[in-house]
Amino acid sequence: MKRMIVMGILTALLVSLLGGCGNANPPEGKEERKTQRSGAEEGGAGNPFLQELKEIPSSYYSAAEEQGTLMELSYETYESMSYEQKSQKIMKRAIVYLPYNYDEEERYPVFYLMHGGWSNETTWLGTPDHPERFKNVIDHAIANQEMEPMIIVCPTYNNLSGSDSGDYGLAIKLTENYHNELVNDLMPAVEGTYSTYAEGTTAEDFRNSRDYRGFGGFSMGSVATWRTFEYCLDYFRYFMPLSGSLTTNGGYMDEIVKNSGRTWDEFFILAMTGTDDFAASAFERQIESMREYTESFRYSDSESEGNLTYRIKEGYSHDGRASTEYAYNGFRWIWHENTDAVGAEDDGVNAATVRSGHDGGDVDTMQSGNVDETFYTRDTKIEDVISDSAFADYGRLIFPVDAGYYGGETLGELRLTWYSQIDPDKTVEIANYMKGHAEAGDVIFYDIYTEEEKAVDPEKEDTGLFFFKGNPGEKFAICNAGGGFAYVGAMHDSFPHALELSKKGYNAFALIYRPGAQTACEDLARAIRFVFEHAEELEVDTDCYSLWGGSAGGRMAAYLGSYGTAAFGEKDLPRPGAVIMQYTGHGEYGENDPPTYACVGENDGIASWRTMERRLARMSDLGIDTKFHKYPGLGHGFGLGTNTAADGWIEDAVAFWERQMKAKRE
Repeated sequence: MKRMIVMGILTALLVSLLGGCGNANPPEGKEERKTQRSGAEEGGAGNPFLQELKEIPSSYYSAAEEQGTLMELSYETYESMSYEQKSQKIMKRAIVYLPYNYDEEERYPVFYLMHGGWSNETTWLGTPDHPERFKNVIDHAIANQEMEPMIIVCPTYNNLSGSDSGDYGLAIKLTENYHNELVNDLMPAVEGTYSTYAEGTTAEDFRNSRDYRGFGGFSMGSVATWRTFEYCLDYFRYFMPLSGSLTTNGGYMDEIVKNSGRTWDEFFILAMTGTDDFAASAFERQIESMREYTESFRYSDSESEGNLTYRIKEGYSHDGRASTEYAYNGFRWIWHENTDAVGAEDDGVNAATVRSGHDGGDVDTMQSGNVDETFYTRDTKIEDVISDSAFADYGRLIFPVDAGYYGGETLGELRLTWYSQIDPDKTVEIANYMKGHAEAGDVIFYDIYTEEEKAVDPEKEDTGLFFFKGNPGEKFAICNAGGGFAYVGAMHDSFPHALELSKKGYNAFALIYRPGAQTACEDLARAIRFVFEHAEELEVDTDCYSLWGGSAGGRMAAYLGSYGTAAFGEKDLPRPGAVIMQYTGHGEYGENDPPTYACVGENDGIASWRTMERRLARMSDLGIDTKFHKYPGLGHGFGLGTNTAADGWIEDAVAFWERQMKAKRE
């Protein structure tokens, strides 16, 4: 049983970034999902899982006339992992939302809302000085009487500011032990300061007021929610886990309820996720398993008839847009006696049958380089590309080496953990480009380590540079995909960028590196050295080269730009002329940093756009050329951003790089 629980936690941990949390296993294939949801797929109204959630009105993202207040609350606690021994005191902070016209003479229900991986207490609502847009959504929802005026508390399971949530092993320990801090330190600090239904701050006071207290969270915050259910059922009535599972063992959850002495009508769970969320498969298995134990869990939209409601949002993935919409719907339901808030009026047919995508037909013939032939289509199996003899032994590096981070059987069905907006046509184009050039005799892959080095460290076998050749003698770029430093999502996050740069005449490389922040940067430093040492053979100009990266890859580009190759074990080589970063929360900077371009989605639940905006603003103050863009409605990992608000960003980034070339010539 213990192993099953740990595996459930690991599924939620793999979020990046922000952290980053969801399913370590590949997403389920389409056939299995159809089997699980056959009633809705066939148009039946009996399956409530695919009932529609309400989307946040666009007007809600602007400031409301009646605005609540954000407060910062500091409190003393103990390091979570050693809480029982109380070996180390630490000061922590929570962000507290007080509704408009908050009155200490009135009582308010209180909801504790936890962030996911690679995040902290400011992710959901921001700070008093820099509120996030979700704070406006809450203001509007309360003003329009969609949700009850409530106190919302955004805490953190991190011991250190933000950094803990990116360490998966540490996050397991922190979330499992967080209940100690929650009950003994945070709740007394919050409910001893603000007006809730608790008469005081004793355990008995919290038990007596449990009907007016809830806990929820997204991704790793969802794992924290299940842990709160496990250890704190005496103190909370409402639970809102969002896209993060604990276990697929319903019996374990049943034992939690039985051991608590609580009956089914004394708590309610509102669980939500999306059909395209990599965490959905494990999450759904947990809910389905719990439903088998009807003495503890009864599925219903009504508290008078059950205590478990589950919703799947069609087309939603593991990102900020999804998390805020789930929380908005949950807040509309809890304490509001409004089952319509979670879609009870829908019959589920539209959500189950209206699907985006392509019918699997051929794509246009590849027009890249001197090759003009189509080998693969959307229907080509991924395994057939990997094993294609044209790629020798490096075909296994085209997709993540650890198959647990991608799903889908064919190129058209490819899914990558933490990524959205994967363009199947671009996937097919890239695969055709590679095969076409490989069969034409062009070298498209280079080892960056010698056989001797790989013999000493076998992990270096899974590294190398894919080459997308531009014009002979033109400048070069190295593109670095993200993947939470757990895997390399090149097919969506570096291959497309390199291909587009090559079409513009630049020589572009896509690095396959060893997972891990340190090893990834070491591999990038070696890649830069490789290109410099083989510049004549590769026909590239090394002056004013650029480093590109998304998510974890953006951090790699920034680190090499800031500290140079010597800091990562290679000889000291010139710094890049420009660093191009996408959707990452990197905050470090210095006066020697190269010119930097950055873009982030406004709905990114993993990397807040404010972090990058602040970094570039401070760099600009130091006289460093920077450019920043944020795009409305976009979450994490939008890649080239084709047919989104970010469409065309790569042209803007190239123009920024070219501006640095011109400045250097002058």
